[in-house]
Amino acid sequence: MAKVKFAKAIVKSRVLILIISLILIVPSILGMIFTRVNYDLLNYLPENLDTVKGQHLLMDDFGKGAFSFLIIENMDNKDVVKIEDKIKKVDHVDTVLWYADIADLSIPMEMLPDKVYDAFNTDNATMMAIFFDSGTSSDETIDAISEIRNITNEQCFLSGMSAMVTDMRDLAENEEAVYVAIAVVLAVAVMMLFLDNFIIPFVFLASIGISILFNMGSNYFLGEISYITKALASVLQLAVTMDYSIFLWHSYEEQKQKNPDHKEAMAVAIKETIRSVLGSSITTIAGFIALCFMSFSLGRDLGIVMAKGVVLGVISCVTLLPAMILVLDKPLTKTMHRSLIPRTKKLAKGIVKIFPVFLILFVVIIVPALYGYGQTNNEVYYNFSQSIPKDMGNVIANTKLEEDFGVGTTHMALINSNLESKDVHNMTSELEKVKGVKYVLGLESIVGSRIPEEMLPESVTEVLKSDKWELLLINSEYRPATDNVSKQISDLNSIIKKYDKSGMLIGESSCVNDMIDITAIDFKVVNLISIIAIFIIIAIVEKSISLPIILVAVIEFAIFVNLGVPHYLGDSLPFIAPICISTIQLGATVDYAILMTTRYKKERSLGNDKRESIVTAVQTSIPSIVVSALGLFAATVGVAIYSDVDMIGSLCALMARGAIISMVCVILILPAMFMLFDKLISKTTIGMLPKREVK
Repeated sequence: MAKVKFAKAIVKSRVLILIISLILIVPSILGMIFTRVNYDLLNYLPENLDTVKGQHLLMDDFGKGAFSFLIIENMDNKDVVKIEDKIKKVDHVDTVLWYADIADLSIPMEMLPDKVYDAFNTDNATMMAIFFDSGTSSDETIDAISEIRNITNEQCFLSGMSAMVTDMRDLAENEEAVYVAIAVVLAVAVMMLFLDNFIIPFVFLASIGISILFNMGSNYFLGEISYITKALASVLQLAVTMDYSIFLWHSYEEQKQKNPDHKEAMAVAIKETIRSVLGSSITTIAGFIALCFMSFSLGRDLGIVMAKGVVLGVISCVTLLPAMILVLDKPLTKTMHRSLIPRTKKLAKGIVKIFPVFLILFVVIIVPALYGYGQTNNEVYYNFSQSIPKDMGNVIANTKLEEDFGVGTTHMALINSNLESKDVHNMTSELEKVKGVKYVLGLESIVGSRIPEEMLPESVTEVLKSDKWELLLINSEYRPATDNVSKQISDLNSIIKKYDKSGMLIGESSCVNDMIDITAIDFKVVNLISIIAIFIIIAIVEKSISLPIILVAVIEFAIFVNLGVPHYLGDSLPFIAPICISTIQLGATVDYAILMTTRYKKERSLGNDKRESIVTAVQTSIPSIVVSALGLFAATVGVAIYSDVDMIGSLCALMARGAIISMVCVILILPAMFMLFDKLISKTTIGMLPKREVK
């Protein structure tokens, strides 16, 4: 009764709904503009990690946050000095450390250790270290990086995490508008082909577009969102909530044939849509909410925004969309055409007739799919530089740093400033013996036994020592996120702790190492929570014990196949992809399974036999499933092809492929499961059979 009153109120207030929606667009756009975007994924590590605590100490005690190397090729020292002077004047540049700063006139050149010279110079290049007084991914640091690049010329290359974050921001900002445009154009093309009206796709997009604006604008209250969330949220919301619009439209067209009053028809359609969308939207939301249980809080960032997007999409579908359809009823009536989807009764009968074939395929494919799925989880990459094109400034700089100076990554060790000089010397000696360590730069290594610390310029000592801590720069030959650097970090930590229990190793590689450990656990936790949550929701919605097992099994099989493909193709994925896709695909495509299951249950409850019920369920579900899956495919495949950010391109490619695989599995394998387990389903599902048959 409440649904009927609500539906009639929507129909009656259609003009008011449109006016309110248009007014809310303005604050939504402002909220979207002023929502900060975070491009540093390491910011999402838990605060209780030593590496994260160490980064805070570096900022609090040294006043230094971000750190970069500037490589300068084929330039005279006098010109290098000019560049250094300009860089020192850039806002938020705290210190610039170059060989000339250490080789002060007060120190005879021959007294400096050779490794100090070698650390900063090669035959045709020199290097300087730049420390910033702001965080790695702060707006101030990114602006400073951009200004330094403007000051320097094509002979200069800036490396480091902040440079990578700057490149990522510039690339993502240039592409984000194109992502939405591609998704919209391709989604419209699919809907114009497979729906029965030329105008309705644009009405859908207007309704969904406004709900996307509401979602992105309300992110302002979250403080900030990640660039991955910003890039994917609009495309995902468009793809996922398109189903609900299609459900409403089909229901409205069906009711118009029964009721000549289009307002009455819409009221009934809203009521029916609420009933059908409620179960599927809750499962989708549960899939996204599962991401919030990740320790690596990027999952919470994406999960909250997407769950909020689905809620707003559902609200828009049963309020704004009906209002728009009613206002545009006359032009919509005039632009009807026959859908390109052929009649599906023969196809449905054929699928049910040869159902044992699909059961055999399920059994045959699941083993290699599971193997590939497991291997793909081991073949992910954590090196952020792999996510951006090779011609980006940071990637070029990292390559030169490795090739010219033999430096793959830089660790920073914080040790107690009161540690005895001999202990620091012994620690430094041991650290330099660790496999892959090129050299260690600290006061002890610069001073050595020949130069009193007092002779060093203040600009050098203030970089490397504070009242509480002394800083050691440990340059490694190994790249971040490799097995070699992981072993190296373990060895370095052991040595540091031996001499100083409070000492800690920080830097990009240490943070990435922690991220590898955390996300491995997160993957299992998120998978388990999403499966349990969706199992419970399906059990409640369908009033069954067996149906949740069957539905989740079919969808998980589709996920195994999707995530197993990269292993057999020899592709590596960004680390976040398997975690996100396992929940996104489960949450987004469970709608297809629920749609078919609900119709199957209804037919059986009317007294139809098993085969007839399943044929009807397949026949009536195929059009909606095909349009929905192709809509998700279209909205993501174009972005996957276009994007130069592999983190985004890979996720979209997985979503596009997952939509097709899930569609095929639901249309072919789920009916076969119904045929096989019909008796079990009937006995374990409330209201499955007519009362006389139950007796």
